[in-house]
Amino acid sequence: MKMADRCGFGGRKFCHLSLGQGQGPIALKMLEISIAKGQWLMLQNCHLLHDFLRILEKKLEQVANPHPDFRLWLTTDPTPTFPAGILQRSLKVVIETPSGLKLNLKRTYMKLRNQTLESCGHPAFRSLVYVLAFFHAVVQERRKYDKIGWNLFYDFSESDFSICVQILETYLAKSLEAKDTEIPWRSLKYLICEVIYGGRVIDEFDRRIVRTYMDEYMGDFLFHTFQPFHFYCDDFVDYIIPEEDDLSGYINAIEELPLVNSPGVLGLHPNVQIGYYTQAAKEMIGHLMELQPQTGGTGGGMSRDKFIDNVAKDIMRRIPPSYDVAQVCKTYEMSLTPTTIVLLQELERFNLLLENMRKTLDLLRKALAGEISTDAVLDNVAYSLFNGKLPNIWEKLAPDTCKGLGAWMDHFEKRINQYTLWAASGEPMVMWLSGLHVPRSFLMALLQVACRKNGWPLDRSTLSTTVTTYMDIDDVEKRPNQGCFVHGLYLEGAHWDKQKQSLARSHPKVLIEELPVLLITPIESHRLKQRNIFHAPVYTTLQRRNVMGEGLVFEADLATQEHESYWILSGVCLILNTD
Repeated sequence: MKMADRCGFGGRKFCHLSLGQGQGPIALKMLEISIAKGQWLMLQNCHLLHDFLRILEKKLEQVANPHPDFRLWLTTDPTPTFPAGILQRSLKVVIETPSGLKLNLKRTYMKLRNQTLESCGHPAFRSLVYVLAFFHAVVQERRKYDKIGWNLFYDFSESDFSICVQILETYLAKSLEAKDTEIPWRSLKYLICEVIYGGRVIDEFDRRIVRTYMDEYMGDFLFHTFQPFHFYCDDFVDYIIPEEDDLSGYINAIEELPLVNSPGVLGLHPNVQIGYYTQAAKEMIGHLMELQPQTGGTGGGMSRDKFIDNVAKDIMRRIPPSYDVAQVCKTYEMSLTPTTIVLLQELERFNLLLENMRKTLDLLRKALAGEISTDAVLDNVAYSLFNGKLPNIWEKLAPDTCKGLGAWMDHFEKRINQYTLWAASGEPMVMWLSGLHVPRSFLMALLQVACRKNGWPLDRSTLSTTVTTYMDIDDVEKRPNQGCFVHGLYLEGAHWDKQKQSLARSHPKVLIEELPVLLITPIESHRLKQRNIFHAPVYTTLQRRNVMGEGLVFEADLATQEHESYWILSGVCLILNTD
């Protein structure tokens, strides 16, 4: 709009429409008027109406003699369905969020006006606008670190910041008129954290991060006379609230900040940079693998088909016979418990995987020998075996994983061992939770067993966890009276101090470490008394949780000597399956 004003196309010469459901016909009418009268037309959020874009493409092809002043502006998020015809006829401008706190702060203040900073006479207004800008930069910068930053990707925009500034101005102006010296922190934090920014955040643990930032950045401590507030301070840099009077002063203060900031400014451990670069390298290697030739060479080495056939033959040799679920059910029919039902359900799911693996590998070997024709499923299996990946059809029938084919086969054989032992000898003394297809169902079964035994109401009971001193499952000699021991959990974002039996800061260059054996105990909710505890989410894989809420298993109680806010901002969690 500023550009339109500078070019003489402001006011009635500039039209804009934010696309959404039912806005297609309105946009087409505005397009016809703009073409005829030589107006500038901006259609926003084009990625929301894929069908309309195809209609728009045809309309633009039919335009013969548009007004020479006519311009069409389209804004969209990246989407694979955007018509190529429109892209080929357009000038493309890509806008990316600046990298680093300094550039984010600078971008925010470059869009502010002096009138905005002077719109409220409250002495705390300018400082709180800077706090909001810093918070806005921090929540955007966390996206750089993928899942340890946020479980999901959130598109925090400049409009979020602008609305929060308006809210801040309104509340502080009312306080000034009422001559109230207290700032309404509770109302401000609720509106900013839960409504504006929190309205975009749909994951409960991500929302916990936003609330923690608000508690760290909003309060009377900002203006303490004898203890100045620091967003972050170390030997090299000090992030404080500048004491400036106008916009240019704040911009000059921002210019003095370092161009590159450490993850510690965001509350993250420096190790996350290693994870960030490792992930970038993995993606690059993955793209290079996809670019390599997928046909057999003419040299003296092994051909592609021969290599795939050998891999398929090796996997088929490692696939056991399907489990006799009926026989297992008959064995336990006199002592059928909720955990036994979980075993039967797990075996049924595992049998589906075994049968599918045998079938697809057998068909693949026949296709490689030329006995049958191939299809899309077999093509994917062959491609995956050649590149060391898990075939899509197997992945759908297996627990969520980020492992490559080799590591997945080791995991597969460990699952076979646990199921075989469980079916033959009863529930293992230490359960390998990572080997279950639906680990949450086993935990609920433990709770049901305890409730039946003790006469507790199920809806008023919960699970409590304690990290034991056992590092090896062979050290466990006796079952607990209630609940069970589990192993195979990995701690990300922190270190477990075995001497103090509490969370500690991660060692340098150690991203993930195995947790000692965990004791899970059912307990009535009103009897659960906890102090100095951090509630760590337990996820199935390093991908944590998706948009559908899948991936979370349960919450583990980990002892801590630090305030829980430190671990929340560090993105600490437990993982069942590593890469």
